[in-house]
Amino acid sequence: MTEEDKEEVQDEETADLSEEKDLEKEVEEPLEEETAKETAETEEGPVPAEEEEAKPAEKKKKEEEEEIVEERVYTIPLAKAWIRPPKKRSPRAMHMIREFITKHMKLEMRVEEEEEKELPKLVISKDVNERVWGRGIEKPPRKIRVRAAKDKDGNVTVYLAEGE
Repeated sequence: MTEEDKEEVQDEETADLSEEKDLEKEVEEPLEEETAKETAETEEGPVPAEEEEAKPAEKKKKEEEEEIVEERVYTIPLAKAWIRPPKKRSPRAMHMIREFITKHMKLEMRVEEEEEKELPKLVISKDVNERVWGRGIEKPPRKIRVRAAKDKDGNVTVYLAEGE
């Protein structure tokens, strides 16, 4: 090959490389713009959604606080649950908690004839359940301190008393 042929080949290669670089720049620029737009949209999108999620949570807390009509703290004796056979003690303790709260918070008893009217419910929180079942089925606590809250609909929720 002569020197002229070598120069032409080099010129063609450099021309091809320069064209490829130009194409890469064109391709990169729209991608950068698209990614900038996407990041702007993603930044704008979740922020209001997070704010909206935070606002209902605050409203729910306020509504729960406003709904509470009556709140009492009780120490429920569970020693009689120990009279039962070992494998029936914790279920008996949970039953005793339900009976105690129903009696002391004056919940209406369910009657089979009155199915049309929505009667108040008794809800025992997860913390109370875990405290009773914490040492297994055979060894429930001898007593438990709970906080019972009655809302405007008459529903009673039982929480573990604070400080325990």
